[in-house]
Amino acid sequence: MTDVAERLEELRERGLYRRLRLIEGPQGPSVTLDGRPVLLLCSNNYLGLADRAGVREAAAEAALRWGAGAGASRLISGNMEPHRQLESQLAAFKGYEAALLFGSGYLANTGAIAALAGRGEVVFSDELNHASIVDGCRLSRAETFVYRHGDVEHLAWGLHQAGRHASLIVSDGVFSMDGDVAPLPELLALARRHGARLMVDEAHATGAVGPGGRGSVSAAGLSGEVDVVIGTLGKALGSYGAYACANAETIDFLVNSARPFIFSTAPPPPAIGAGQAALAILEAEPELVEQLQANAETLRGALADEGLSVGRSETQVVPIEVGAAETTMELCEGALRRGVFAQGIRPPTVPEGSSRLRFTAMATHQPSELIGAAREVGAAARELGLVAPSSLAA
Repeated sequence: MTDVAERLEELRERGLYRRLRLIEGPQGPSVTLDGRPVLLLCSNNYLGLADRAGVREAAAEAALRWGAGAGASRLISGNMEPHRQLESQLAAFKGYEAALLFGSGYLANTGAIAALAGRGEVVFSDELNHASIVDGCRLSRAETFVYRHGDVEHLAWGLHQAGRHASLIVSDGVFSMDGDVAPLPELLALARRHGARLMVDEAHATGAVGPGGRGSVSAAGLSGEVDVVIGTLGKALGSYGAYACANAETIDFLVNSARPFIFSTAPPPPAIGAGQAALAILEAEPELVEQLQANAETLRGALADEGLSVGRSETQVVPIEVGAAETTMELCEGALRRGVFAQGIRPPTVPEGSSRLRFTAMATHQPSELIGAAREVGAAARELGLVAPSSLAA
């Protein structure tokens, strides 16, 4: 077996070595990173709810009333009233009969896919789906057909080849590294035509797109029609945990079949209390979603003005593809020196040769901050020769 030290050295040589950076204080639009103030442009706290007073207070109140932890899995003795309340609220918000809470988005995706597709069946996955979907496909023991990103013709061909073995189509709603949106109406039409289910991961869509922030499924007018919708509490809703929405029968099946649900301690009451408060704020203040979308447009435009391509992005996720992992991290460090924190994303998170700086706008950013940050990133990119001096905005 290769020595761990050798493996670490190989990661360093390939520009893939990672280290933990230390954030001091809550996840606001600006933070102190490793002792230095920076503008935070890589957080998933899209609506600024993680550090909102009402959400913090709700978490504290839940801890005082229900305890710091649930103490057991939901099927043993960890099922509490707050879990049921939040599931009911999430189902209503998403337009479904029922919902089921999981400990994290990773657990929700791996658990749902492995429960809904099995040996002798075929699951269809977009090539740019999140790692949790990829791993869920592997755990399902079904055959996996990976279709080209957003390519419904390629997917249709795969479904035809699979015939009666086609079981499940799964896709991100908003793709977490590119910021584009899946062609959901076409995916659903193909699922119905071939007798398969459609599952959509709304992790980066909830609170960010669709009417009132209800996500990409709602934006496509398909609430209640897509078979399974996965969402997270840990991004726009500012807490921690995840959920699946579906009809009552499917949720009952997941209770009995999704191993991450069955064998994990229930989500802690403080996270549930925070999630309830955040969802209430989102429903009461839809203008937060509008502000996020406006800020995302400002950021995309400001980066483009610096000669930086934002690819397919049409949401709050805005990538600047660099290519080489080493150069990407040089750009990341150059931006940091200028007070802008946008994390470099490298393989295996993205395909080889497509390393990037991934920016995420927040509703709590000021437009002037985003424009200023884009200028600093543009200056760092010009220093590295990634953008020609002539690309500088007039």
